[in-house]
Amino acid sequence: MIIDGKKLANKIATGLKKEVAKEKEKGNSFGLGVILVKGNPASEIYVSKKRERAEDIGIGFYLTEFENPAKEILVGKILEWNKDSKINGTIVQLPLSEQLNPYEIINYIDPKKDVDGLTDENQKSLENDESDLYPATPLGILEILKEYDVDVKNKKVVIMGRSKLVGKPISLLLKNKGASVEVCHSQTGNTAEVCRDADILISAVGKPNLVTADMVKDGAVVIDVGTTRTDGVLKGDVDFENVKNKASLITPVPGGVGPLTVACLMKNVIKAKKMQNSD
Repeated sequence: MIIDGKKLANKIATGLKKEVAKEKEKGNSFGLGVILVKGNPASEIYVSKKRERAEDIGIGFYLTEFENPAKEILVGKILEWNKDSKINGTIVQLPLSEQLNPYEIINYIDPKKDVDGLTDENQKSLENDESDLYPATPLGILEILKEYDVDVKNKKVVIMGRSKLVGKPISLLLKNKGASVEVCHSQTGNTAEVCRDADILISAVGKPNLVTADMVKDGAVVIDVGTTRTDGVLKGDVDFENVKNKASLITPVPGGVGPLTVACLMKNVIKAKKMQNSD
């Protein structure tokens, strides 16, 4: 079965829209601040999708764009938003230009406004199973597994890629739910063999056709998080046409995990506001 990420994202957004409308009646508002360094067309598309979803749900969207900024300029904006009560969540759209260290800059975000879950404090809380704000893509993956009744307890999960955004947090989240998790990366020698063992295979590398049909066992759940633009076409990590007939569930690219990442980011903005209100 092909997972319809757009449909599920719309379902989540409908619930969030109702929640925001109720909160607005009580005088509460929500705001997401986005910092974008211009020059990356893919980033600009992702930001426009975030804007569209935020406005649909009723979350204020505050975009600040920079061209080739110094680190101090970005940090200054983050510190300004840390003190601004109308901004409940702050994200720095990645990637940044080469001379900037993204995680050094992100660490200036107040952890209670870190709706991407990427500050050291939130990453550490995630490791200790104490985090309130998880990265949005792993949350989107959990929403898929929940919606399609995939019980991860005692299942063999193989994750390709170990980034702070996807690989590492989803491995921790699934371990906490009782899954047996193995993470593959560029130094893993027997990747194909490891993947063939997986009940649930998650790929987040950004390399088209990395996962081929011979790497997937019959009936596996395949979640494709990878996105690469090739000649203007968005492609995932999975050889979709050949894998879809072997998998019991598979996410397409585009239209799979991407829309859920955006919906779950909005979920985090609402959660962050509640955390700030309880202080």
